[in-house]
Amino acid sequence: MDLFNQTTNKDKNWLPFDGTVNYYGKLLSKIEADFYLERLLNTIEWRNDEAVIFGKKIITKRKVAWYGNKPYEYTYSNTTKRALPWTEELMALKALIEKETGETFNSCLLNLYHNGEEGMAWHSDAETDLKKDGAIASFSLGAERKFAFKHKQTKEKIEMVLEHGSLLIMKDTTQTFWWHRLPPSKKITRPRVNLTFRTIVSSE
Repeated sequence: MDLFNQTTNKDKNWLPFDGTVNYYGKLLSKIEADFYLERLLNTIEWRNDEAVIFGKKIITKRKVAWYGNKPYEYTYSNTTKRALPWTEELMALKALIEKETGETFNSCLLNLYHNGEEGMAWHSDAETDLKKDGAIASFSLGAERKFAFKHKQTKEKIEMVLEHGSLLIMKDTTQTFWWHRLPPSKKITRPRVNLTFRTIVSSE
């Protein structure tokens, strides 16, 4: 299914079954989105991401950062991160997204893709640290990038474009039944920052 001729209807579910994905379109003007992109590029404590695959430590070109209400630990790809305190810009974006969606979030994983050659392979965000079937808010700044979903059983694919300053919500059983990815593209030369607001289930 090709969604490039997409219209912005936040109540529309872009998945045909087994989950819910809502695309809210742009929440910010271009001036506002440019401001937040510049601020996040320069104030976030970016680090190259690490993964342990088949016992081998891999360092990615893509950079990441992890922020939250508390110093939550979050483990994926066999590595553990400890959340940093919110910045002013992250708090403002979190409040905007919570007001728009009616959801609440206590943490945010940020990804910095320097250009289109950096992407993300098929995966689902189903770590035990996360609230099961909880909403994940994916907020995009910078270069427009294609985003894809693939059903784990039927292999049906959904593709869409995430715009500068736009919001995508994944919730319900989406992570159980669907993979998603950010495919690489050599045509894209500008950076993209993606913020995924999440809910960590505290062990307290």
